[in-house]
Amino acid sequence: MKMNSEKVRFMNISVLGCGRWGTFIAWYVNKVGHNVTLWGREHSINYIRLKETRKNDYLSLPEDIELSNSLYKAVSSAKIIIISISAQELRSFACQLNSINEIQGKTFILCMKGLEATSGKRLSQVFGEAVGKNIDVAVWVGPGHVQDFVNNIPNCMVIGSENIETTKKIVQELNSDLIRFYYGQDLIGNEIGAATKNVMGIAAGMLDGLNYSSLKGSLMARGTRELSRLLRAMGGNDLTIYGLSHLGDYEATLFSMHSHNRKFGQALVQGERFEKLAEGVSTVRALRELSKQYDVELPITNALYEILFENKNAKDTLEDLFLRPVKFEFQ
Repeated sequence: MKMNSEKVRFMNISVLGCGRWGTFIAWYVNKVGHNVTLWGREHSINYIRLKETRKNDYLSLPEDIELSNSLYKAVSSAKIIIISISAQELRSFACQLNSINEIQGKTFILCMKGLEATSGKRLSQVFGEAVGKNIDVAVWVGPGHVQDFVNNIPNCMVIGSENIETTKKIVQELNSDLIRFYYGQDLIGNEIGAATKNVMGIAAGMLDGLNYSSLKGSLMARGTRELSRLLRAMGGNDLTIYGLSHLGDYEATLFSMHSHNRKFGQALVQGERFEKLAEGVSTVRALRELSKQYDVELPITNALYEILFENKNAKDTLEDLFLRPVKFEFQ
């Protein structure tokens, strides 16, 4: 797969967060020709392992990627700063960034998929509230798994912001034959779509665990339909749900063996433990809040909420959702 690794390195980019996705982003941005600093918390298991071996379960870091536990150094040395942490930690982390004077004039890219559970707010809203409205912020969303990318299997993703010039600048710097970026035209839709595909991933895993995998077609059809209604009520373009950030990510979330959210849903109904992060759980809470705020019915979300937080039986609840109602399809 052709990468732009032979071009002159001309920009300093920092990646904040050294989990699975953050470490891959650092690897990728280095491959397309930029100087990269990867930041992690000093005592985190991921950071310690990378510092000692420069490896994780998915890839090896090139020697010219700088590892640092100094947040000030990582932020002050870069023109573009990519954040890849848990969505529920973003507000407190952004407040920490706000204490660093050098954040003005920089471009921040949020490379995570979620909504703030307690408020239902989009991550760009959370970030803007914490660091100030004048910060240039974009999102990086869409389908793809680290396991595929490191094996040179390409995919298409989306960069979106409220400023088209910011979007174009980021795409110009990060585009390659491995990840082909599209310009996001609807920030609300891109963020809601990216976050909610994880909810559908949990539902898909539950169906897999119950041997109802054939119902994932119904899940796709009904899921996009109800979320497009929510998006329209929020002021976004309801067609965005059918783009890369949501429907385009279904293969990587509803069907892939790599998806944490799908695996979480499957493990839950099979009575097994799943130790890794499944952002969709918090997003179910956030969607419940948005459903109330915008007075939009979200049957799939409500069913998952009952299973996850009210201990309803998954099999009975999902059968009620998919198999029993008799109604017009497009009412």
